[in-house]
Amino acid sequence: MSPIPVEVAVDAASAVAVNGSPRKTFFGHPRGLSTLFMTEMWERFSFYGMRALLVLYLVAPASQGGLHLGAASAAAIYSVYNAMVYLLALPGGWISDRLWGARKTVLIGGVIIMTGHFLLAVPATVSFFVGLGFIAAGSGLLKANISTMVGHLYPDKNDPRRDGGFTIFYMGINLGAFAAPLVIGTVGQSHLGYHFGFALAGVGMALGLTNYVIGSRNLSAKSSVVTSPLSRAERTSMLRKGLFWLALAAAFFGSVALAGHLTVGWVTWTLTVVGLIIPVIVFARIRRDKDLSTDERGKLTGYIWFFVAAAIFWMIYDQSGSTLSLFAQNNTSSKLFGFDFPSTWFQSLNPLYIMALAPVMAWLWVWLHRRSKNPSTAVKFGIGLVLIGVSFGVMMLAMAAASGGARVTPLWLALVYLVQTVGELTLSPVGLSVTTKLAPQKYASQMMGIWFLAVTAGDCVAAVLQQVMGDAFLSTTSFAIQGAAALLAGVAMMLYRRKVRALMGDVH
Repeated sequence: MSPIPVEVAVDAASAVAVNGSPRKTFFGHPRGLSTLFMTEMWERFSFYGMRALLVLYLVAPASQGGLHLGAASAAAIYSVYNAMVYLLALPGGWISDRLWGARKTVLIGGVIIMTGHFLLAVPATVSFFVGLGFIAAGSGLLKANISTMVGHLYPDKNDPRRDGGFTIFYMGINLGAFAAPLVIGTVGQSHLGYHFGFALAGVGMALGLTNYVIGSRNLSAKSSVVTSPLSRAERTSMLRKGLFWLALAAAFFGSVALAGHLTVGWVTWTLTVVGLIIPVIVFARIRRDKDLSTDERGKLTGYIWFFVAAAIFWMIYDQSGSTLSLFAQNNTSSKLFGFDFPSTWFQSLNPLYIMALAPVMAWLWVWLHRRSKNPSTAVKFGIGLVLIGVSFGVMMLAMAAASGGARVTPLWLALVYLVQTVGELTLSPVGLSVTTKLAPQKYASQMMGIWFLAVTAGDCVAAVLQQVMGDAFLSTTSFAIQGAAALLAGVAMMLYRRKVRALMGDVH
């Protein structure tokens, strides 16, 4: 029996170089983990800080420096922007694999994100929307690859530190997300104004990039490798196709602009339709692949159940920065126990709850498994959907309490975020796991991007509802409809769990 725990022995061994001299580590992990931890923390700080202000800026009157759009239009823009962030993770992974490698792709993505935030800081409508496009494109490049780089730090997939490394890394995500509304939100809602808040988000990304460049020497050499480089012929073909589609898009949007129809609403609807069509095309293309075995086709059919369920979940969950943000601003008291605070601070509740509850949920599944009572994947998805539905049931009651112009207690939103976070912890980690388990061998590396498409689809459905319902989307009726839809989907998932289980084959 070893005199010290295995984990300690491994960490001690990792802290010693080949020549016997001590080597710096990050909590016993490869030093590169600190570089990626800080980079992701600052990127999330900039992303969630800007997102906390986005809808509030869109609806704010011109006298306060805003664009003075209607609430429904602002919420739809937010939903489509969020959808594009996750949609662009697909080409982000492809660019890394075939053109630049993960390290270079993350660097370029970070520069594009930073540029986008500073464009938002310019008080001009055109630069604002161009900046949103930059942030979405840069996030697609960075988001698709930085987690992969964490895995590169542990070449031995059986390294006992590997799971712990990812846990530390995801803690950086939530720390950045927690601090962002408290800092950027406060500044943006102060007398300094929204554009100063957007600039502060750009500064946060600049700090992340500085840390990334300085610490890049500690990253794995594997992160610089282009795993499947394009041949000269493929590059030429790709360039021609890219220029063709770019010219076609320019001609299309140019003609719409000349006709006087190029409005924010028109672009929002166009991107919404694109975001809904692409997941269907991707699934259809994979489903028709003749290289898939019968078993893989069955598993892919089973995965569609989880994909649709996830889309419904994210449709509601991702309204935290739009619908809930507007409710916090217009219908919720900004004082609790005698303490005044900006409405953007509500956006910090979710990451705070995640940091507090994630270890509890992880322990709960293990505890239930040991007693042979661990719910199946379909049941966990059902629970997640029921909880997200219940959260909008609570919102329906909160909206009713706010009728007549009354401002409700902040505890309403605190409860909504708590219920949603428990639902997220029930569904999201399980969804990531089942995605890798049900992936056809040929598409193993692409399936994670397809999981992100569920977020795109959900956000696009939310955008449709917001544009069709108009300002009525922020009503008790809207909350009731969406909450009931999620509840029904959750119940259906649990009722049909045996059918879904049969399609999953040997995956448990």
